[in-house]
Amino acid sequence: MTETGTLTTSARSPAAPPLLGGLGLFTVLLGAALPLIDFFIVNVALPTMGQDLHASESVLELVIAGYGVSYAVLLVLGGRLGDLFGRRRLFLGGMAAFGLTSLACGLAPNAWMLVAARVAQGAASAAMLPQVLATIQSATDGPRRAKAMSLYGATAGLSMVAGQILGGVLVAADIAGTGWRSVFLVNVPVVVLGLVLAARAVPETRSQHPEPVDGPGTVLLATALLALLAPLTEGRAAGWPLWTWLSLALFPLAAAAFYFVERREDRRGRTPLVPPSLFALTSFRRGLVMIVPFGIGFSGFMFVIAVALQDGAGLGPVQAGLALAPMAAVFFVVSLCGPHLIARYGTRVVTAGGLIQAVGVALLALAAWRSWPDLGVWQLAPGAAVAGAGQALQLPVLFRIILSEVPPVRGGVGSGVMITTQQSALALGVATLGSLFLSLVPGHGMQDALVTTLLVQLAIVALTTLLSLRLPRRIS
Repeated sequence: MTETGTLTTSARSPAAPPLLGGLGLFTVLLGAALPLIDFFIVNVALPTMGQDLHASESVLELVIAGYGVSYAVLLVLGGRLGDLFGRRRLFLGGMAAFGLTSLACGLAPNAWMLVAARVAQGAASAAMLPQVLATIQSATDGPRRAKAMSLYGATAGLSMVAGQILGGVLVAADIAGTGWRSVFLVNVPVVVLGLVLAARAVPETRSQHPEPVDGPGTVLLATALLALLAPLTEGRAAGWPLWTWLSLALFPLAAAAFYFVERREDRRGRTPLVPPSLFALTSFRRGLVMIVPFGIGFSGFMFVIAVALQDGAGLGPVQAGLALAPMAAVFFVVSLCGPHLIARYGTRVVTAGGLIQAVGVALLALAAWRSWPDLGVWQLAPGAAVAGAGQALQLPVLFRIILSEVPPVRGGVGSGVMITTQQSALALGVATLGSLFLSLVPGHGMQDALVTTLLVQLAIVALTTLLSLRLPRRIS
């Protein structure tokens, strides 16, 4: 087989697996960017939404939580369905549904209709996103796969920051009087473009030995994630009623039942929704453990900084979004160096990234302490840039580590488990760090609440740095 370029179509024998070319890679990365952008794009738009729809704080939190919970709950199932029916088919269907639900969000006449549309949008994302990594795993190999995985990691990290920036710009631009609605309506033409490109350039792949959907495992996983995420995301705003405590008490029981059911299915030679045998892979297990605190710290920071800059420092949505532009720019540049650095230094690059991110978060806390309330782009730029560099040395590499030993036949399942873990961590970050920040504001003021939350995030970064020392030194 002769290659004509790192990410371009190659001459191959008829028996060779389908190859993901440059245009196909661009298309699936576009599909990966959309769900992540939409998780963060609403952060700076929430105040405008609340005013326009006369929505309470608890309902506005559901706009974020409804999307995040349905997204997290259905991701593993989306990966399994791709293995079973074809990843290209699920990618196309999920993207089309994402466009339709985005339109429904943009046209929602009231807050509850918006919440319902966001739940449906999360489900569409869960059908689309697992197919991206599974396609990369199945239709690339060697250096081609390493570069594609690095680009996926760069896309994921950049999308999370860019979503917040884009949200601020769109709300302020008020295109044709649409206001906050444009943050959803902008998806529609992008989806149309993506569908056209996907129909032409994304190869069809599927598991060679597809298994039927694991019904009991799907129900138990959904129950466990709902029992954990629903009370944590809604508990503070609702005043921690009885149902939140009952739900949290149900979580360990549902999680234990899920584990025993999946282990039984695995021992019987079937393929459960989440095969416990995957966790025998050291890189998979340790990478997932590390991505949890990383995701909690990342999303918690993004939510808190959006609220603090608008409600505390008095910035508009554009200024609040652009305050993170240095983070996005540095993240993108540094993440492109990942493959070269990994080849030379191994996974100790992740440890170095944690140390660099810690310096960046400390600089952000110092800026909030010294400059409040005159906190803007210039005051935050040094810390944001340094933190972005540290994050870029961790997130893309972690994705590659986690999936490095997963066989292509289980690509959909492995990527579904990884993205579910990441998405659950993102939702937990908003719920935990966001709740901490908002609970501190009334008694301590916005400045002290922000500084305290940043110091908590600094402790989380220290934990991720320590966990990185247990990663395998080399990626297979």
